[in-house]
Amino acid sequence: MFTLRLLTCALLTAGASAAVADWQALPAKAPEPAANPSTPAKVELGKMLYLDPRLSSTGTVSCNSCHNVMLGGEDNRGGSVGVHGQVGGRSAPTVWNSAFNSVQFWDGRAPSLEAQAKGPVTNPIEMGMKSWDDVVARLKAIPGYPEAFAAAFGSGDVVTADNAANAIAAYERTLITPNSAYDKYVSGDKTALTEQQVRGMNTFAETGCSNCHSGPAFNGPTLPEGTPFFMKFPTFENGMFEAKYGFSQDKGRAEVTKKTEDEHLFKVPTLRNVALTAPYFHNGKVKTLDEAVRVMAKLQLNKDLSDQQIADIVAFLNALTGEFPKQQMPHLPGLPNKTFDYD
Repeated sequence: MFTLRLLTCALLTAGASAAVADWQALPAKAPEPAANPSTPAKVELGKMLYLDPRLSSTGTVSCNSCHNVMLGGEDNRGGSVGVHGQVGGRSAPTVWNSAFNSVQFWDGRAPSLEAQAKGPVTNPIEMGMKSWDDVVARLKAIPGYPEAFAAAFGSGDVVTADNAANAIAAYERTLITPNSAYDKYVSGDKTALTEQQVRGMNTFAETGCSNCHSGPAFNGPTLPEGTPFFMKFPTFENGMFEAKYGFSQDKGRAEVTKKTEDEHLFKVPTLRNVALTAPYFHNGKVKTLDEAVRVMAKLQLNKDLSDQQIADIVAFLNALTGEFPKQQMPHLPGLPNKTFDYD
């Protein structure tokens, strides 16, 4: 099934078929798994954990450090800065609308938001905790967290790694940005887009961009959670762009699977709010959206777009910036009279 999805996308990208774009508005609510139903208490706990730097070994890095909900859901860096100033090798993807991804991370190694939430905390370059046991011990030592976990998950030994990840995922599922100009347009308000944006929308489809960047989140077809949708990048070789940006240095999915056939496969990222998430691509080497469109057209579609076509597509992509729900910062529970032994 996965191979067919990848092959279909590749054929369409190569121009073997012409597709009519299926324009869909973004739902105002994200899907949630039956095993982790959302509640206000769970979301509030998840927000606290998401913003708490004490989940890192140095007490300086939180989930929000790299996926800033005060901005476009990432950090506008080519590589995110973790504990002890270490810089990661990939650009942080946005957390906004990540609930509409069927897999998480650029290489799709996490099948859910719950699984994703556990990764950075114990990654030595990111948040640097030695184990989730250490995280749980720290949370239990902070007065206020056991009560917050009990409110979200009930009585008993509920301060656990799984429940922490479930809470963070529940919070992340509230990070939806509907009602963009594009959403209003496809919902019937034909005055919502400018003439140039409509032209860019049509160019986006006619060029072939929507063959992979489809669906309500512009990240591919709506698939069951855990079902990957990958695309090879670059699809077409180009010595100039490779020398300038070094896209092929990262082997993508193959870094996880160690399989040759998975080399340079990446999750198709959302284009929602893409105007706010520069720099672009997995390595964050492209600084402007105009250049990103030019690169994508050449490397994925083998097409040279005119300056006018690029300007029109960029205008359309700006219309994908949605309405951001207000984020009220929580008061994190304190640790009276002492501190942890941070790295």
